[in-house]
Amino acid sequence: MASSQPFHWQYNDLDDANFQIQGHTLLYVLVLFSIILILTSFCYLCTRYRCVPGDPSFSGNSLPSSQPQEGLDAATINRLPISIIHHVGPSMEVSECSICLGVFEEGEKVKVLPSCCHCYHCECVDKWLITHSSCPICRASVRVDSPV
Repeated sequence: MASSQPFHWQYNDLDDANFQIQGHTLLYVLVLFSIILILTSFCYLCTRYRCVPGDPSFSGNSLPSSQPQEGLDAATINRLPISIIHHVGPSMEVSECSICLGVFEEGEKVKVLPSCCHCYHCECVDKWLITHSSCPICRASVRVDSPV
């Protein structure tokens, strides 16, 4: 049977004053770090430029192709119904324009979108509908396919 000797650990045994990095070791560490940096940058750039929203192969959060992305023409915007605000107060369901967040005043003209009945200041919704064909709140289509 082998005799066991107790292990005596002392802090002085772990003295790192003699620790030295030789020239080749430092070179290997720098080369390894550079390779990792270059590969990481390359992967980032490939991912960044491969997933561009304008790219046909991009499958990110793009709108479905069935929903048109262009706005409405001026004639269609002008045909939207305009209402006059009456009885402003707590009984009124909507009290502000959700585009500009301005409060509707008594006697003020607002446009009501026919598909969802949301109402906005005429100027606010007209600017929106020039570039979008949907309601700013619920995204219901405002585009009318049948001739008027």
